Amino acid sequence: MESINIRDILGYRFLSGVQYSPDGNRAAFVAAQSNEEDNCYERRLWLYECADSSLHQLTDIGKEDSFVWEDDTHILFPAVRSSSEKKRASSGEKFTPYYRLCVSCGGEALSAFTLPFAAGQMKKLSDGLWAVAGTVDCAVPDYYAMDKEGREKADQAQKDEKDYEVFTETPFWANGGGVTSGMRTGLFLYDEKTNTCRRMTEPGFDLDSFELFNGRLYIMGETENTPGIRDHFSLYELTFSDGIEKAELRKIRAYEHFYGQSLVPAGDTLLLVASEGKRHGLNENSWFYRVSTEDGSLSVLRAEEYSCYSSVGSDCRLGGGAQMAASGNTLYHLTTREGNSCLYALTPDGEDRPIVVKDGSIDLLAVSDHHKKALIVAMYDMKLQELYEADLDSGDLRQLSHFNDSALEGKYVASPIPLQIESEGLPIGGWVLLPKDYDPSKKYPAVLDIHGGPKTVYGSVFYHEMQVWAGMGYFVFFCNPKGSDGRDNLFMDIRGHYGETDYKNLMDFTDAVLARYPAIDQTRVCETGGSYGGFMTNWIIGHTDRFVCAASQRSIANWLSFYGVSDIGVTFGSDQCGADPFDSPEKMWEQSPMRYAANVSTPTLFIHSDEDYRCPMAEGLQMYTSIASRGIPSRLVLFHGENHELSRSGKPKHRLRRLEEITGWFEKYAKK
Repeated sequence: MESINIRDILGYRFLSGVQYSPDGNRAAFVAAQSNEEDNCYERRLWLYECADSSLHQLTDIGKEDSFVWEDDTHILFPAVRSSSEKKRASSGEKFTPYYRLCVSCGGEALSAFTLPFAAGQMKKLSDGLWAVAGTVDCAVPDYYAMDKEGREKADQAQKDEKDYEVFTETPFWANGGGVTSGMRTGLFLYDEKTNTCRRMTEPGFDLDSFELFNGRLYIMGETENTPGIRDHFSLYELTFSDGIEKAELRKIRAYEHFYGQSLVPAGDTLLLVASEGKRHGLNENSWFYRVSTEDGSLSVLRAEEYSCYSSVGSDCRLGGGAQMAASGNTLYHLTTREGNSCLYALTPDGEDRPIVVKDGSIDLLAVSDHHKKALIVAMYDMKLQELYEADLDSGDLRQLSHFNDSALEGKYVASPIPLQIESEGLPIGGWVLLPKDYDPSKKYPAVLDIHGGPKTVYGSVFYHEMQVWAGMGYFVFFCNPKGSDGRDNLFMDIRGHYGETDYKNLMDFTDAVLARYPAIDQTRVCETGGSYGGFMTNWIIGHTDRFVCAASQRSIANWLSFYGVSDIGVTFGSDQCGADPFDSPEKMWEQSPMRYAANVSTPTLFIHSDEDYRCPMAEGLQMYTSIASRGIPSRLVLFHGENHELSRSGKPKHRLRRLEEITGWFEKYAKK
């Protein structure tokens, strides 16, 4: 049996965006795979036929990353395909061409229409009438309505300014999205029959969510000068039955003190999923509210203490999809419980009952009003993503696809062995991967891997980097310390206490692993983590020298310097620290790994990306400089053109190099 190697990830297939057709007879989804030569990912549309459980590839250009069902047999998807479209795109023009594909008659996709703006999510309102989320530049809000000469003039003006960025608001950039100052997401109506388009929201409006309900469109968002993390929004109703020109937008109600909000129709009820953040801050788990479409008044359907999404980590996904959807009056949603993400059903009386509970991760789902089945993309039984069908009555699962069977055939895949400990009065769950060809009489190096978030979890799912290390002869172990998701709000909440209980949990878990497995050479234990895991790596090396080496990735090092430069806004650091730079800077400094950098003696590798606007590269640079200047063995690898998602969706060659760097660092110190 062979070991999984670093390059094996190039052969993995990643599934996303599953959607049923309106009649529920078929579903479409996106399948992606690495293209090393072009250093990109190729994405193609696939079809699942419910009648015979067959799978068919629909497209083959490799650029089809999203779609919408137009009717029972036709799909619309955005793509730049023709030579004229490519020329327009290369000139900097903002537009979105759509192609129409008949899934039942075969043949090539045909040009359908072109929207005069950068389009995102779209919903069909009636035949030929669409509601579309689109990018709006507040400096040129009517770009979509300009003639060719006006658009060319606006494009040239932007080119003339390419050497400058003007910030007039915060946050001013977005991870993976570049500079966003002055940019908004607006709501547009498009009439295909007349080829006319109308922006329904004012230029400064930022769209959060929009849903069709009882023949009207309900919109959530706010006209905002600082569009980052905000604690307020307004609800609007759009009537459109008399056509695009007579469509009207009515403000129903304004709301204060809500976070993470989204609208979800469930049968005859419109739901708001949001949190007030009064008890546990920005990361507080959302509640479910019934929304009155008359006056916008809210009533609590369920006061939930657990998350209503999947937060199980893996480096083997690409793209997303729905994590909640309704069939009839029942809302089916994902939820993270301990180290697994499961499928639950929220009924109109507020009961939330488990439907599919199995070790592993459900990454996304689709449901239909036409039958009691759900399609899910999941990672089960230490396999990569596959498409499954779930019976919504019994919870029984049936695997439908086998995209990744060959990728792992004949490979050693280490099975996570659960290990539960008690630390600081808390039960802490984790897992251990045994090295390939494990022999208890031999001695082995090991790796402690710490997840990001902190409000995410590790679980018993396939994780490429961990399997690579296990295949190379390392023990790999990981756990969910306080601050992680998968449990209630109280367990998740570590505001003002970073580096305290969570640090003790990680060290206690390490001690427990070493006690359970004497074959681990305690002088050859490595440690790594990214984002929050990078923060904890920086913290750990300043508080102990027990690890032979460390690799800190996309980290935070200094809460004071982090203030005001992250795309998650000026409030995140203060919320998490329970302090701010002006009234309580000493508290932020006490919780900063930089405060303890003079204690570091552990050889440390730093990985960062120059377009990481979540944890900007200065954080890694500070920590690197503080130990390199003191002669501690150190190395910093900065990836150009990558962002905070390097390990999950970075360019294929960059992902290989990142893992080669970390693995090489471990080999240098743990196997010397």
